[in-house]
Amino acid sequence: MPVTIVKADGSVEYFKVEKLRRSLRRAGATKDEVREIVTEVDKLLYEGIKTQEIYRLAFELLRKSEMPAAARYSLRRALFGLGPTGFPFEIFLAKLFEVEGYITRTGVELEGKCASHEIDVTAYNETNSFVAEAKFHARPGIKTDLQVVMYSYARLLDLKDIKVCNKDQCGIKDFLVVTNTKFTSTAERYATCTGLKLLSWDYPRRNNLHDHIQRARVYPITVLPEISNNQAATLISHNIILCRDLLAKPHVLRHLHISQKKTESILQSAKSLCQQDN
Repeated sequence: MPVTIVKADGSVEYFKVEKLRRSLRRAGATKDEVREIVTEVDKLLYEGIKTQEIYRLAFELLRKSEMPAAARYSLRRALFGLGPTGFPFEIFLAKLFEVEGYITRTGVELEGKCASHEIDVTAYNETNSFVAEAKFHARPGIKTDLQVVMYSYARLLDLKDIKVCNKDQCGIKDFLVVTNTKFTSTAERYATCTGLKLLSWDYPRRNNLHDHIQRARVYPITVLPEISNNQAATLISHNIILCRDLLAKPHVLRHLHISQKKTESILQSAKSLCQQDN
Protein backbone atom coordinates (compact mmCIF):
# COMPACT_ATOMS: atom_id res chain seq x y z
CA MET A 1 0.00 0.00 0.00
CA PRO A 2 1.45 3.43 -0.93
CA VAL A 3 2.68 5.55 2.00
CA THR A 4 2.53 9.34 2.02
CA ILE A 5 5.52 11.28 3.34
CA VAL A 6 5.87 14.89 4.51
CA LYS A 7 8.61 16.90 2.77
CA ALA A 8 10.70 19.66 4.35
CA ASP A 9 8.45 22.38 2.92
CA GLY A 10 5.35 20.76 4.44
CA SER A 11 4.01 19.35 1.20
CA VAL A 12 2.90 15.72 0.98
CA GLU A 13 3.68 13.12 -1.64
CA TYR A 14 3.80 9.35 -1.97
CA PHE A 15 7.06 7.67 -0.96
CA LYS A 16 9.03 6.77 -4.09
CA VAL A 17 11.54 4.05 -3.41
CA GLU A 18 13.43 4.81 -6.62
CA LYS A 19 14.29 8.31 -5.31
CA LEU A 20 15.89 6.71 -2.25
CA ARG A 21 17.76 4.19 -4.41
CA ARG A 22 19.01 6.96 -6.71
CA SER A 23 20.29 9.14 -3.85
CA LEU A 24 22.12 6.16 -2.32
CA ARG A 25 23.69 5.23 -5.66
CA ARG A 26 24.79 8.83 -6.25
CA ALA A 27 26.49 8.77 -2.85
CA GLY A 28 28.50 5.71 -3.91
CA ALA A 29 26.65 2.94 -2.08
CA THR A 30 27.05 -0.55 -3.54
CA LYS A 31 24.14 -2.53 -4.99
CA ASP A 32 24.01 -4.72 -1.88
CA GLU A 33 24.05 -1.69 0.43
CA VAL A 34 21.26 -0.03 -1.53
CA ARG A 35 19.14 -3.18 -1.38
CA GLU A 36 19.71 -3.66 2.36
CA ILE A 37 19.00 -0.02 3.24
CA VAL A 38 15.84 0.09 1.14
CA THR A 39 14.64 -3.07 2.86
CA GLU A 40 15.24 -1.63 6.34
CA VAL A 41 13.63 1.70 5.51
CA ASP A 42 10.59 -0.06 4.05
CA LYS A 43 10.09 -1.92 7.36
CA LEU A 44 9.85 1.35 9.31
CA LEU A 45 7.72 3.39 6.92
CA TYR A 46 4.43 4.73 8.27
CA GLU A 47 1.79 7.15 7.05
CA GLY A 48 2.96 10.76 7.36
CA ILE A 49 6.63 10.00 8.04
CA LYS A 50 8.89 12.99 7.48
CA THR A 51 11.61 12.91 4.84
CA GLN A 52 14.13 13.94 7.53
CA GLU A 53 13.38 10.72 9.42
CA ILE A 54 13.89 8.62 6.29
CA TYR A 55 17.18 10.42 5.67
CA ARG A 56 18.43 9.86 9.24
CA LEU A 57 17.69 6.15 9.08
CA ALA A 58 19.34 5.69 5.68
CA PHE A 59 22.35 7.75 6.78
CA GLU A 60 22.93 5.71 9.93
CA LEU A 61 22.67 2.44 8.01
CA LEU A 62 25.06 3.66 5.32
CA ARG A 63 27.45 5.08 7.90
CA LYS A 64 27.91 1.64 9.47
CA SER A 65 29.30 0.16 6.27
CA GLU A 66 30.74 2.96 4.11
CA MET A 67 31.80 6.25 5.74
CA PRO A 68 32.73 8.20 2.56
CA ALA A 69 29.43 7.19 0.96
CA ALA A 70 27.56 8.24 4.10
CA ALA A 71 29.27 11.63 4.02
CA ARG A 72 28.37 12.12 0.37
CA TYR A 73 24.79 11.08 1.13
CA SER A 74 24.64 13.83 3.79
CA LEU A 75 26.00 16.46 1.39
CA ARG A 76 22.76 18.36 0.90
CA ARG A 77 22.30 18.85 4.63
CA ALA A 78 25.99 19.66 5.03
CA LEU A 79 25.49 22.75 2.89
CA PHE A 80 23.03 24.09 5.48
CA GLY A 81 25.87 23.86 8.00
CA LEU A 82 27.75 26.61 6.16
CA GLY A 83 25.38 29.15 7.76
CA PRO A 84 23.99 31.01 9.50
CA THR A 85 25.21 33.77 7.14
CA GLY A 86 25.51 33.30 3.40
CA PHE A 87 29.17 34.34 3.16
CA PRO A 88 30.73 30.86 3.60
CA PHE A 89 28.39 29.60 0.86
CA GLU A 90 29.71 32.33 -1.46
CA ILE A 91 33.29 31.24 -0.70
CA PHE A 92 32.28 27.62 -1.27
CA LEU A 93 30.88 28.48 -4.73
CA ALA A 94 33.97 30.50 -5.65
CA LYS A 95 36.20 27.55 -4.74
CA LEU A 96 33.95 25.19 -6.69
CA PHE A 97 34.24 27.36 -9.81
CA GLU A 98 38.01 27.58 -9.30
CA VAL A 99 38.31 23.80 -9.43
CA GLU A 100 36.28 23.94 -12.64
CA GLY A 101 38.93 26.17 -14.19
CA TYR A 102 37.79 29.72 -13.44
CA ILE A 103 39.54 32.65 -11.79
CA THR A 104 37.11 33.91 -9.17
CA ARG A 105 36.55 36.81 -6.78
CA THR A 106 33.91 37.36 -4.10
CA GLY A 107 32.18 40.50 -2.88
CA VAL A 108 32.98 42.57 -5.99
CA GLU A 109 31.49 46.02 -6.54
CA LEU A 110 30.58 46.62 -10.20
CA GLU A 111 29.26 49.86 -11.62
CA GLY A 112 26.40 49.23 -14.03
CA LYS A 113 24.77 51.65 -16.44
CA CYS A 114 22.22 52.84 -13.90
CA ALA A 115 23.39 51.56 -10.50
CA SER A 116 26.26 49.96 -8.61
CA HIS A 117 25.99 46.27 -7.75
CA GLU A 118 27.69 44.15 -5.13
CA ILE A 119 28.28 40.80 -6.82
CA ASP A 120 28.73 37.66 -4.73
CA VAL A 121 31.03 35.84 -7.18
CA THR A 122 32.70 36.79 -10.45
CA ALA A 123 34.33 34.10 -12.57
CA TYR A 124 36.24 33.98 -15.84
CA ASN A 125 38.60 31.76 -17.82
CA GLU A 126 40.07 31.87 -21.32
CA THR A 127 36.74 31.40 -23.06
CA ASN A 128 33.94 32.40 -20.70
CA SER A 129 32.91 34.74 -17.90
CA PHE A 130 29.91 35.13 -15.63
CA VAL A 131 28.73 36.56 -12.33
CA ALA A 132 26.80 34.67 -9.66
CA GLU A 133 24.31 35.58 -6.97
CA ALA A 134 24.35 33.14 -4.02
CA LYS A 135 21.02 32.63 -2.24
CA PHE A 136 21.75 30.67 0.91
CA HIS A 137 19.01 29.22 3.11
CA ALA A 138 19.79 27.77 6.54
CA ARG A 139 17.13 25.07 6.43
CA PRO A 140 15.32 22.94 3.83
CA GLY A 141 11.85 23.82 2.66
CA ILE A 142 12.66 27.47 1.86
CA LYS A 143 12.71 28.09 -1.88
CA THR A 144 14.21 30.94 -3.88
CA ASP A 145 11.28 32.65 -5.55
CA LEU A 146 10.30 34.65 -8.63
CA GLN A 147 11.12 38.02 -7.04
CA VAL A 148 14.78 37.06 -6.60
CA VAL A 149 15.07 35.83 -10.18
CA MET A 150 13.38 38.94 -11.62
CA TYR A 151 15.71 41.18 -9.61
CA SER A 152 18.73 39.23 -10.86
CA TYR A 153 17.60 39.59 -14.47
CA ALA A 154 17.28 43.36 -14.00
CA ARG A 155 20.85 43.41 -12.67
CA LEU A 156 22.04 41.43 -15.69
CA LEU A 157 20.50 44.03 -18.03
CA ASP A 158 22.25 46.84 -16.14
CA LEU A 159 25.60 45.02 -16.23
CA LYS A 160 25.55 43.66 -19.79
CA ASP A 161 28.24 46.08 -21.02
CA ILE A 162 30.52 45.61 -17.97
CA LYS A 163 33.61 43.40 -17.74
CA VAL A 164 34.82 41.38 -14.76
CA CYS A 165 38.46 41.69 -15.91
CA ASN A 166 40.46 43.53 -18.55
CA LYS A 167 40.55 40.71 -21.09
CA ASP A 168 38.36 40.46 -24.20
CA GLN A 169 36.47 37.42 -22.94
CA CYS A 170 35.50 39.07 -19.65
CA GLY A 171 32.20 40.63 -20.63
CA ILE A 172 29.36 39.39 -18.46
CA LYS A 173 27.78 36.69 -20.59
CA ASP A 174 25.63 35.09 -17.88
CA PHE A 175 24.12 35.98 -14.52
CA LEU A 176 23.93 32.76 -12.51
CA VAL A 177 21.61 32.52 -9.52
CA VAL A 178 22.69 29.69 -7.19
CA THR A 179 20.79 28.36 -4.19
CA ASN A 180 21.50 25.49 -1.82
CA THR A 181 17.79 24.57 -1.74
CA LYS A 182 15.33 24.85 -4.64
CA PHE A 183 13.64 27.41 -6.86
CA THR A 184 9.90 27.83 -7.17
CA SER A 185 8.38 26.62 -10.43
CA THR A 186 7.49 30.21 -11.42
CA ALA A 187 11.11 31.26 -10.89
CA GLU A 188 12.28 28.42 -13.12
CA ARG A 189 9.80 29.34 -15.85
CA TYR A 190 10.81 33.00 -15.76
CA ALA A 191 14.50 32.14 -15.98
CA THR A 192 13.86 29.84 -18.94
CA CYS A 193 11.94 32.62 -20.69
CA THR A 194 14.57 35.33 -20.11
CA GLY A 195 17.67 33.17 -20.50
CA LEU A 196 18.83 33.69 -16.92
CA LYS A 197 20.85 30.73 -15.59
CA LEU A 198 19.73 28.96 -12.42
CA LEU A 199 21.61 26.40 -10.36
CA SER A 200 20.12 24.59 -7.38
CA TRP A 201 20.59 21.27 -5.65
CA ASP A 202 18.55 19.47 -8.32
CA TYR A 203 18.08 22.08 -11.08
CA PRO A 204 18.64 21.80 -13.95
CA ARG A 205 18.02 18.09 -14.12
CA ARG A 206 21.51 17.51 -15.48
CA ASN A 207 24.59 19.40 -14.36
CA ASN A 208 22.91 20.77 -11.23
CA LEU A 209 24.71 21.89 -8.07
CA HIS A 210 24.92 18.34 -6.73
CA ASP A 211 26.47 17.15 -10.00
CA HIS A 212 29.01 20.00 -9.96
CA ILE A 213 30.08 19.15 -6.40
CA GLN A 214 30.36 15.41 -6.99
CA ARG A 215 32.32 15.86 -10.21
CA ALA A 216 34.76 18.36 -8.71
CA ARG A 217 34.93 16.58 -5.31
CA VAL A 218 34.62 19.93 -3.61
CA TYR A 219 33.07 18.99 -0.27
CA PRO A 220 32.35 21.40 2.61
CA ILE A 221 33.91 20.53 5.96
CA THR A 222 30.40 20.28 7.40
CA VAL A 223 30.06 16.95 5.58
CA LEU A 224 32.56 15.32 7.96
CA PRO A 225 30.64 13.36 10.62
CA GLU A 226 33.46 13.68 13.17
CA ILE A 227 33.09 17.48 13.31
CA SER A 228 30.38 19.14 15.42
CA ASN A 229 28.54 22.29 14.36
CA ASN A 230 30.58 24.42 16.76
CA GLN A 231 33.85 22.90 15.53
CA ALA A 232 32.83 23.54 11.92
CA ALA A 233 32.09 27.17 12.79
CA THR A 234 35.58 27.48 14.31
CA LEU A 235 37.21 26.09 11.16
CA ILE A 236 35.10 28.32 8.91
CA SER A 237 36.20 31.35 10.95
CA HIS A 238 39.77 30.38 9.98
CA ASN A 239 38.77 30.24 6.30
CA ILE A 240 38.63 26.45 6.18
CA ILE A 241 35.55 25.87 4.03
CA LEU A 242 36.41 22.70 2.11
CA CYS A 243 37.76 19.30 3.06
CA ARG A 244 40.66 19.98 0.71
CA ASP A 245 41.38 23.21 2.64
CA LEU A 246 41.73 21.07 5.74
CA LEU A 247 44.11 18.69 4.00
CA ALA A 248 46.22 21.63 2.82
CA LYS A 249 46.31 23.19 6.31
CA PRO A 250 45.86 20.38 8.85
CA HIS A 251 47.52 22.47 11.57
CA VAL A 252 44.29 24.51 11.84
CA LEU A 253 42.75 21.55 13.65
CA ARG A 254 44.70 22.56 16.74
CA HIS A 255 42.09 25.28 17.28
CA LEU A 256 39.56 22.53 18.02
CA HIS A 257 41.57 21.25 21.02
CA ILE A 258 40.97 17.61 20.10
CA SER A 259 43.07 14.48 20.54
CA GLN A 260 45.63 13.26 18.03
CA LYS A 261 43.42 10.23 17.35
CA LYS A 262 40.43 12.45 16.55
CA THR A 263 42.63 14.65 14.35
CA GLU A 264 43.83 11.67 12.36
CA SER A 265 40.27 10.38 11.98
CA ILE A 266 39.06 13.73 10.61
CA LEU A 267 41.93 13.98 8.14
CA GLN A 268 41.41 10.40 6.97
CA SER A 269 37.73 11.09 6.31
CA ALA A 270 38.59 14.24 4.39
CA LYS A 271 41.17 12.37 2.34
CA SER A 272 38.74 9.55 1.53
CA LEU A 273 36.21 12.05 0.21
CA CYS A 274 38.63 14.07 -1.89
CA GLN A 275 40.68 11.32 -3.46
CA GLN A 276 39.89 10.39 -7.07
CA ASP A 277 38.26 7.12 -7.93
CA ASN A 278 40.62 4.39 -9.02
